[in-house]
Amino acid sequence: MSTSGQHTLASPPRRSWRHRRLHPDDSRGLRLTLAAGAAFLVLVPFTLLAFLVLGSWSPLRRLDTAVTDALAVYAAEHSSWVRLMSLWTDVFAPMPLRFGALLLVIWLARRKARQLAVWVATTMLVGGLLGPLLKLLVGRSRPELPDPVAQAPGLAFPSGHALNAVLAAGVLLVVFLPYARRHRPTARPLVWAAALLLAVVTGFSRVALGVHWTSDVLAGWLLGTAVVAATAAACTVWRAGPPTRPDPPG
Repeated sequence: MSTSGQHTLASPPRRSWRHRRLHPDDSRGLRLTLAAGAAFLVLVPFTLLAFLVLGSWSPLRRLDTAVTDALAVYAAEHSSWVRLMSLWTDVFAPMPLRFGALLLVIWLARRKARQLAVWVATTMLVGGLLGPLLKLLVGRSRPELPDPVAQAPGLAFPSGHALNAVLAAGVLLVVFLPYARRHRPTARPLVWAAALLLAVVTGFSRVALGVHWTSDVLAGWLLGTAVVAATAAACTVWRAGPPTRPDPPG
């Protein structure tokens, strides 16, 4: 038998790209594909929304104006509602969420979960840098109401509060959902509820106070979701490392 024939018989069959990416037994490829695909699918509507804002698309502008005007009328007649929304938006503002993420990173590092700690820090940092950069690129002004109930500096698109709230919600799910699944199965709905409440109410509070358009908040939610998916994909590649050679039989 020729040397080439021996080499052919000894070499394991090469798996196709589709098999490596989508097969359930290849957890690295499957997780990477799902995370990268999710990031791409979320970035598509975000990009479309940004172009509609830049082009001042009339239906979107009318929708933003109608929602903002309706909520402004309600806020002007209900001072307790304004206080509640103001309290929520201050407690879950970007800086308090980043401080909470920093404490979480320290806690994870002390528990020897350094890779997860790096992912949390990377996710919050990437989102925190992308938000202001996109605000400058789009350059959208905030709503100008005749009788505003709140004020906010800077540009509008995307909403920094909505973006950072989704980042924090994603961190909450990634860090605590596996623990709840293993040790406290009954707590899983509570983790999901906390994450959804954090993201949804924080974004809504910005529109309710008249400091953001509805499309600003939607863009923040989309961008935050894309960042979480993208950093999760990058972390999957980093954690997996190079494949190891199988031990010989016997």
